[in-house]
Amino acid sequence: MTLSLGDGLRPGAGADANDAAQIAELMVLGELTRRARALGVQVMIEGPGHVPLHQIVAGVQLQKRLCEEAPFYVLGPLVTDVAPGYDHITSAIGGAIAAAAGVDFLCYVTPAEHLRLPDADDVREGVIASRIAAHAGDLAKGVPGAKEWDEAMSRARKALDWPEMYRLALDPCRARELRENSEAAGSDVCTMCGPLCAVRTDNARQRPVRR
Repeated sequence: MTLSLGDGLRPGAGADANDAAQIAELMVLGELTRRARALGVQVMIEGPGHVPLHQIVAGVQLQKRLCEEAPFYVLGPLVTDVAPGYDHITSAIGGAIAAAAGVDFLCYVTPAEHLRLPDADDVREGVIASRIAAHAGDLAKGVPGAKEWDEAMSRARKALDWPEMYRLALDPCRARELRENSEAAGSDVCTMCGPLCAVRTDNARQRPVRR
């Protein structure tokens, strides 16, 4: 069993981030972490919330220090308060920075946040945005397999191997849908350069000449 120690005083707006109440509660969470571990109970710590971009790293470092490196779980964090309808993006920006700084889990946020309960499409968008943020953090931290995934995609792009690109895509269905609904459907190139595709030209130069 693992206890999730929540933060009832987490900031509900960027202006409240890292205020006295939040830090005081974080110190209590650190004490609860030590008490739980002394009894053999695993814990994770829940964090904010709404945090301006430039305060995220310091907040993560403080939590890790006060809670003795207990796994940290953040709700976003959302880096601005003025994008209702797009909070899956504001949270993914913050989540990527938090993940790179050492956060262990990201909570996805949907476009419906602050507006209404999410539907299935909102959940999908939120999860995909959060997965992108998490992978960006994995790349920054050197998590095994993260860099290799990106490099495999780069090789597939160089080879104009569209099936392999779909397979490697974080959201294969979306990648395939966008291409198949474009003017490039059925071609070996995308619509950016069309017949002037530099990658195709370079690939042709590297093919051995048959004699």
